[in-house]
Amino acid sequence: MTDTQTSAPAALAGIRILDFSHLLQGPFATQLLADMGADVIKIERPGKGDLFRSLTFRNKWVGGSESPNFLAWNRNKRSIALNLKSPEAKSVIMEMAKTADIVVQNFRPGVMKALGYGYEDFRAVNPRVIYCSGSGYGEDGPYVDRPGQDMLVQGLTGIMAATGQADAPPTPVGAGFSDQIGAMNMVYGILSALYWREKSGLGQEVKVNLLAGMLAHQNQEMVMALNFNEDFKRPRSGIGHPGMDAPFGTYPTQDGWVTIAMSPYRTLVGVLGNDDLLVYDDPEKLFAQRDEIWRKLAAETGKWTTAALMEALLEADIWCGEVKSHLQAAEDPQVRHMELVTSYEHPRAGTVKVVAPPVRLSETPATIRKPAPLVGQHTREILREFGYAEEQVSSWLASGVAYADEAPE
Repeated sequence: MTDTQTSAPAALAGIRILDFSHLLQGPFATQLLADMGADVIKIERPGKGDLFRSLTFRNKWVGGSESPNFLAWNRNKRSIALNLKSPEAKSVIMEMAKTADIVVQNFRPGVMKALGYGYEDFRAVNPRVIYCSGSGYGEDGPYVDRPGQDMLVQGLTGIMAATGQADAPPTPVGAGFSDQIGAMNMVYGILSALYWREKSGLGQEVKVNLLAGMLAHQNQEMVMALNFNEDFKRPRSGIGHPGMDAPFGTYPTQDGWVTIAMSPYRTLVGVLGNDDLLVYDDPEKLFAQRDEIWRKLAAETGKWTTAALMEALLEADIWCGEVKSHLQAAEDPQVRHMELVTSYEHPRAGTVKVVAPPVRLSETPATIRKPAPLVGQHTREILREFGYAEEQVSSWLASGVAYADEAPE
């Protein structure tokens, strides 16, 4: 299979990343950088590779063999599979490090250092290297030995306790939110360090953790709670935020649901056509009686079809939207207009439908050039690039120092 060719220049062309990361946080970060043109060399375990290769939802595999979780976060990368405990593999990695710009890893704190792949090890061979570590709770402290997983961090940082209805259990976000926030912070830190290196010539260490990221991304909620010494109380209805008053929330229709955000209450009541609801048109009542108001508004919205209600609300300049499933979102007219769902060809999974790169640059657009790789698919290619003879490469493959699952031509 040949790579997708593009004539457009890439913003991060010439930047090389050694990517030791697995699962979601690190791989999403390096995929975002790869989409912008960085050469990401994914360093994986021989045979097994990234843990996400063996994890999937509902035991479903794209093309019968490939994990959708892995395919989601690893396009535009090359894979080399090496036994990190092997002295020969370490010599190869440190040779690659001499020309690497960035190293990314999200193992538990101390694991990479113990293997001889810590920041100081890479800086010794390349003082300009930027070394980015992602962890659950930082590099030390009382939680350093805890597993740092997305849902666990959601629970620790308040977002679960603030999500859902008061009579229901605390509700996690229906996606890997902590990990994805962590990935964005990795990219933010790496690009900041790259810019500093352009001015100073110096590399540095970048440390990102899920705990700090999730707190930072709830800053308005934290500022409210900290400064008034009072936690939010979840509503008992479809109100959409524990700090908001009515009508902010999710409302039923005859055939679905709609969301209504910050909108003039009186205008909304006018659209729904029940002036009896104007008795609540007071800032104090709209919060104190928000669950009661929600129920009465919901009784009115339930008389409409989604399409008819949306048309009426938009005509009145009410902030609103439909509630859609993932499949419905993919068919949304704005999503289709912006071409936010695309696909690539994979040597085993076939056509893989994916979400397109989210950031658009006018002169150096992000592109999908390569599918997510097989384990060690590019082992031979990468070792040749660094000057290793075919005889040496074959010897390492035979001895287990390296591994290659090579795609069919």
